[in-house]
Amino acid sequence: MAKGEAARVVRLTKRSVDAVAKEAARFTVWDSDLKGFGLRVEPSGSKTFIVRYRVGGGRRGTLRQAKVGRYGKLTPDQAREEAERILAKVELGQDPQADKAAARETLTMAELCDLYLAEGISAKKASTIALDKVRIARHIKPAIGARKITDLHASDIQRLTQDIAAGKLKDPTPHSRGGPGAAARTAGLLGGVFKFAVARKLCAENPAAGVKRPKDRKRDRFLSPKELGALGDALTTASERGANPGLVTIIRLLCLTGARKNEIARLRWSEVNIERGRLELADSKTGEKVVPLGAAAMELLSEVARTNSAYVFPDPRDASIPIRNLDWFWVGIRRAAALEDVRIHDLRHSFASVAVAGGSSLFLIGKLLGHADAATTQRYAHLADDPLQAAADRISQSISSSMAGTSAEVRTLRGDGDVKPTRRVGA
Repeated sequence: MAKGEAARVVRLTKRSVDAVAKEAARFTVWDSDLKGFGLRVEPSGSKTFIVRYRVGGGRRGTLRQAKVGRYGKLTPDQAREEAERILAKVELGQDPQADKAAARETLTMAELCDLYLAEGISAKKASTIALDKVRIARHIKPAIGARKITDLHASDIQRLTQDIAAGKLKDPTPHSRGGPGAAARTAGLLGGVFKFAVARKLCAENPAAGVKRPKDRKRDRFLSPKELGALGDALTTASERGANPGLVTIIRLLCLTGARKNEIARLRWSEVNIERGRLELADSKTGEKVVPLGAAAMELLSEVARTNSAYVFPDPRDASIPIRNLDWFWVGIRRAAALEDVRIHDLRHSFASVAVAGGSSLFLIGKLLGHADAATTQRYAHLADDPLQAAADRISQSISSSMAGTSAEVRTLRGDGDVKPTRRVGA
């Protein structure tokens, strides 16, 4: 109790609190039964319950004062219970007010994610960072972004993982609809974020450690010649109805090259080598990469009108960036082709399946798709690039014919690189 306040003592009840009138200066009325429990009255008339205590050595200890709550939101009895709880902590040697101040300084999950992206990802590739940002924005921040990191436990991370696996998202998009794979990778990302936080001493433990992740069931969906034909028809119809030609061409090139989505969507003219019939990508998921172009892919790429943009497919509203809305365009195309379960990445699988059906070796397929395996590459280092070009030509021609609804001869590569006719597809 402060000096000069001895006269302002009464048992704090609803009647006594209501009877307290405001004055020109702030003052405090102390409870007669619970030492340290009081009512602070402002000149405006607002009334707030407080509790005052000392820490660190009785009467010589440091004086602290904590706000319990506003009168109106709390009744005197509720405020008294909370004051008793605070004072009980003091008896146990704790400092509730200092703990509250520390909690205010604790980062939220959203703030930790921002710090991680700013200072904890220096060893990651740009493509991986881009995916991390999507998962943080789509899965982590909407669900637990406002929570203090010290308040998050393994059960919270487990629940979030289960929700993502079940597709329970606030704003799903074509490329972030949830599922077991997204849940597993988001849980892995959270593990890395909290590992960073523990290393920085921002929290004591990693709540993502030990969380059971859903099995990332990687599926292989391949398009049949009939389905490729339906896809080709849908793209043709979209073109006739005024669809962006860049979006149409990107889908066709993905089918004809087996490239990853962004390797085509973000392709730069400086990476196109027409003379050698290939794409020379400065960066990809596996680093620098060469994508051989078959005749059908070369013909399609040669029809793309060149602009002042550095990108082969610039955005129509801002030529300084690559084209946007590819995912939404794909949603419409696959619906029109009755291929609702097909993802853009499945076009890459389909390219590989046509190659296997045509007799290409796994090594050649790995080279065409840009798979990184140093041991395998070294084992077959004596192979020349010519078989790669022949395989790319044959595969893209087969896919192009299926998409056009015409027949094409599939020729099989023998182990020595020669070719022999085998069968016809698309007829």
